[in-house]
This record gives sequence, structure tokens and C-alpha cells, in this order.
Amino acid sequence: MSGEWWRGACLYQIYPLSFRDSDGDGRGDLPGIIEKLPYVASLGVDGVWLSPFFASPMKDFGYDVSDYEAVDPRFGTLADFETLVTRAHDLGLKVIIDQVWSHTSDQHTWFVESAAAREGPRADWYVWADARADGAPPNNWQASFGGPSWTWSARRGQYYLHNFLPEQPDLNWWAPGVAERILDVARFWLNLGVDGFRLDVINYLFHDPSLADNPPNPRARPPLLPSRMQRHVHDRSRPETLGFLARLRALMDESPGRMTVGEVVDDPALPRQIEYTAGSDRLHTAYSFHLLTAERATPELFKKAIAAWTEADGWPAWSLGNHDVARFASRLAGDDPAQTRVLMAALLALPGTIFLYQGEELGLPQAEVAFERLADPFAIASWTGGAGRDGARTPMPWTADGPSAGFSASAETWLPLDDRHRALAAGVQDGDPASMLAFTRRLVGLRKFEPVLRLGATRLLDGPDGVLAFERDLDGQRLVCLFELAGGPADVAASGEILFAVTGAERVESTVVRLPPHGGAILRP
Repeated sequence: MSGEWWRGACLYQIYPLSFRDSDGDGRGDLPGIIEKLPYVASLGVDGVWLSPFFASPMKDFGYDVSDYEAVDPRFGTLADFETLVTRAHDLGLKVIIDQVWSHTSDQHTWFVESAAAREGPRADWYVWADARADGAPPNNWQASFGGPSWTWSARRGQYYLHNFLPEQPDLNWWAPGVAERILDVARFWLNLGVDGFRLDVINYLFHDPSLADNPPNPRARPPLLPSRMQRHVHDRSRPETLGFLARLRALMDESPGRMTVGEVVDDPALPRQIEYTAGSDRLHTAYSFHLLTAERATPELFKKAIAAWTEADGWPAWSLGNHDVARFASRLAGDDPAQTRVLMAALLALPGTIFLYQGEELGLPQAEVAFERLADPFAIASWTGGAGRDGARTPMPWTADGPSAGFSASAETWLPLDDRHRALAAGVQDGDPASMLAFTRRLVGLRKFEPVLRLGATRLLDGPDGVLAFERDLDGQRLVCLFELAGGPADVAASGEILFAVTGAERVESTVVRLPPHGGAILRP
């Protein structure tokens, strides 16, 4: 796969802290990832996306970067990363790394210098504003992790902006020099051989310099945090961001085969996702939280995603889970193995680029984590009784036995292992043709073997209630995809050979396919 290899590709997200601990300190690291790359390659995926491993105080577990061009010693060394890239490429895997450009750590030298004085080369590299006459913050903007988006700096005598934690100050993308320095960061990693970037909250770069108040966002019930009570029209998704994306795309195009995938967080989700990939001077692809935050897996959920992109000028990316949301086996499938399988099948039949999050190939449910063991600041701030994002970040189970199921030689890990995961460990499922792991491998293999699933156009089809039905077409080659999502049996009019059956789907007549509850079928007419 060369050139536009990312079109239709399937990428596997690795959360380094929780993937594999090589040195027994209870935290995952780069050598641990290197050790397990053959397993990743065995899934049949096209590449990996690595969540942050950069120098960081770990207030937000790597998404608070204190040095963009350094590996945090917790994870290893820059030499380890170079070895990882080489080993991945030897195995036929592309390497995509996270880049967090909307904000830095408050321990980054840029912020330390900016906070020291109102004059200086980087004095305006962050967003500073005077207090109102009564000492209040300059406007009503609310941070995604709770509380106002502004924190007072006594030394500078001003407020600074942060869309997330106070320890994550926002860069001022209006300031001369910021964009140029960030493009230098991109060049640094491209020169080390990475194949692309996953761009964290990429639509958060620019803000309205007038600092106008955000309007309210009326809701029927109170949200988890006050930030969702307002429409973020002045502090995200500003049109100026598209100008920077054009510059970034020009840089990426200097090295054929490199790509960008953006995380686009907005409401509504799909139109912004489309906007950020339209044309040849924006992102190569982007994903939104349309599927990631859904609480019910209905045909309408998927139909809305497909229909939005039918005439769009761009390329979508999709995932059902990542490190920011509860695992989809619990959130969408209610811990039902059959429903988990049919949703995995539906995901891998979608048009676009597909992302699988570590452990999804095992069918891992959302982990249980006691409140006193929570580590994620967002999980703590928005706690209503569940584990929040930490429930999707617990250690990867490699074996059924051992102090931490093969993740580490230590029983004390940065987040506790959920013992329910032991029975679903990779080592337990490997070699079992009836396992979720084998099921996922077959699906990924089918997607790779059938160009129509990777690159074909998509047309929604009529089907019985509760059935998601669509057709993929590429140069006259067609596949029909049928997935029963409501939990009841359904007979669907469809002819042709069943290439892939989910949960006992079968042909009962020459033109009828019977789908059991949470069954599915991919057919060649």
C-alpha cells in the first residue's frame, strides 16, 4: 500500500501507559510496544496510532507536553522510538503519532518564559487577558474538564486561557512564530520516519481575539460539566484554523505517503468533520465523536454517518472507542458478546479509515475502577459513579495468570487490572477460532482482501426495522452489508454468496438471508 495508503486502512490505537510494561514499574513503555508489535501485525491492520509518549508532567497523561521533541523517560528514549519505527516498518505497519498543538504543559519552557513577563520573545505565545473591573475572568468560557477556562497568574498579573486543565495553557495561534515553530516540530518527527499525525482537538487552535462571551446551549437536563452548557462558537472551530491546515498539508505533501487524521470535537459533529477534510489543502481524514459518544447502537446512528458523507468532498475516519470514552462493548453492546461482534463487523464495513482501540479485538468490557484509584482528572471531575475514561485505560491483558495478566511483572500498576479481563486475554483467545480475536482478524482480513470495502462508494438500502443495510460498490464490484442491531431476528431480501456471517446468519431461500438477533452478513450479489 503506497501513496494514499490511508484510504480505507485499518489502524490500531496503542495507549502506551497501558499496553505493555517492559521494566516492571507498572507503566507501559516503548520497549513494551516493540515487544508486542508482532501481535499487532498479526491482526492484519495497516498501522498503529501511538498516544503521547513525549516529555510531560502527566497531569493529563501525556496530553500536557513539556517538550515536543523529547521522549519522556517513563516511556524510554528517542533511540527506543527510532527502533519502534524501524521494527514497525519491517512488519509492514505504518506509524502515526499524536500531536497536541492546541496547548502545552505549564512546565513547557515556552510557557515559563511567557508567564515571567509581559515583554519578551514569547510573551504573547499564550493567551493572556486582563481581569474585568471586579477581578472576574475576561469572559464566560468554560473549560472542558470543569470550571472557567481562565486561571490567574500572580506573577504576570493577568489571566491565561486553558481549554482543559489549568496545567494545560493554550497556545496563542495569533502570535507570530507559533505556527512556524509547530511546523518545525512536525518536521522533526517526519524526519524520524513517522507516517503521519493524529492531531488532538485540532479545531481548538484559534480563538476569537475579541474574547466575546459564548452563547448558552439549552439542554433538557444538566450536563456532566458546565462547558456543555454553552455553544463554543468563540473558542473553537474558528475559520483561521483552516489556513494553518493548508500550510500543514503543504508540508505533508512534500513527503508522499504521509498523512494527517484530525480529532474534531464540536457540536454538531459531522459537519465540522466534513469541513476539515474538504478539498486537497486540509486534513487527509478526520474523525468526530458521532459514534464515540453514542449510547445506543441503532441503524439510524450509522445511517446518519453514512448519509452525511455520501456527497461530501473529503474522507472520513471512524471508530467506536478510544482512550477518551467508555469501551464500546459496554457502552453500546451492554457487555453482550453477540452485539459486540455485530458492531465490530458494522464498523469494519463502513467507508473511510477505521481505527481500532487496543483491547477491542478481545471484546474487553469497560473496566471497573474504584473512585480512590481513579487517575484521570476528567473522570474525577465528572464522576457520577463510573470509571469514566479510566475504565478504558486499564492494563492490556496478555495472559490469564501472573500478577497483572502479563502486562507487567509488578502487581502494582498505574491503573488496576480488572480481573474480568483475564479470561479475555490475548494469550487465552489466540488460536481459538471461535474467539473475538479470531473474529476480528477475519474481519480485518476481509477488508484488506476486498478493495470494495476499503474504497467503494456506499449506498443505503431499505431493510426491516432494526437492520442496518447498505451497499458498497467499486468499479462494478458490489458487496451488500446487513447488520441486525435491535436484538430481534430478521429476514432480509438479498441474493448472492455470503462472504462473512455474524452469529449464525444464513441463507434460508435463494433471495432471503435470515439474521438472528445481533447477526450480520456481508454478501457478494
